[in-house]
Amino acid sequence: MDIRPNQTIYINNINDKVKKDELKRALYALFSQFGQIVDIVALKTMKMRGQAFVIFKEITCATSALRQIQGFPFYGKPMRIQYAKTDSDLVSKMRGTFADKEKKKEKKKTKAQEQIAVSKKANQATTQTTANSNQTTSSTTQQVPDNPPNYILFLTNLPEETNEMMLSMLFNQFPGFKEVRLVPGRHDIAFVEFENEGQAGAARDALQGFRITPSHAMKITYAKK
Repeated sequence: MDIRPNQTIYINNINDKVKKDELKRALYALFSQFGQIVDIVALKTMKMRGQAFVIFKEITCATSALRQIQGFPFYGKPMRIQYAKTDSDLVSKMRGTFADKEKKKEKKKTKAQEQIAVSKKANQATTQTTANSNQTTSSTTQQVPDNPPNYILFLTNLPEETNEMMLSMLFNQFPGFKEVRLVPGRHDIAFVEFENEGQAGAARDALQGFRITPSHAMKITYAKK
C-alpha cells in the first residue's frame, strides 16, 4: 500500500499458459498507449510464472497505466497491477540473488536501452511526419463516397504477430466495442465492430496510425457497406 510511485509496474494474475513472446507483444500493445516503454520483463521460471514487469520512461505513464488497466481482463483473467517495490527488488525477483557488480551491469544495460528507445522514437517521429503528410494528401481519396461512415472498421498494415486478443485490448477501451474479426489466411487485415457509426468513428480517429510494433503503423478506414 505504501509503495512509492515509480516507472516500473508489477503485474500478476496473468494466464501462465500464454507463451513468453506472445505475452510480451500483447503487453506492449496494451501498455504502449500510455507512453514510451523502456522494457518488458516476463520470465517463465516457476517463481515468476503469471507475473510481468513493464518499465516506462516516465512515472506519469506508469501511474496512468496502473489506474486505467487495473482489473483489465487479459487472456481471461483480471490483471492485478501495482508499482514495483524498488529497482533492487525488481532485479532480485527477476534474476535471483545478484552481486553488486551484476546490479551495476543491469543499470548500464537499462540506460543503453533507454538511449536506443529515444533514438528509435526520433526516427519514428520523422517517419510519422512523412506518413502524416502523405495521409493528409490522400485523406480525400481514402474518404471516397463508397466508404461512408460505418459501424464496422477495416484495419490494414497489421504486423504478422497480430492476434484477436491484441486488437480487442486496443479497441475495448472505446465505448460501444463489440468484437474483432480476423480474416483466415491474412495476418495483415481485420475488422472491428462497434454498436454504432459514431463510436466506430471515435475509435478510428484515436487509433489511426497506432503502432502495434515499432515498424507497423495501423491504417483504419470504414468498412464498405
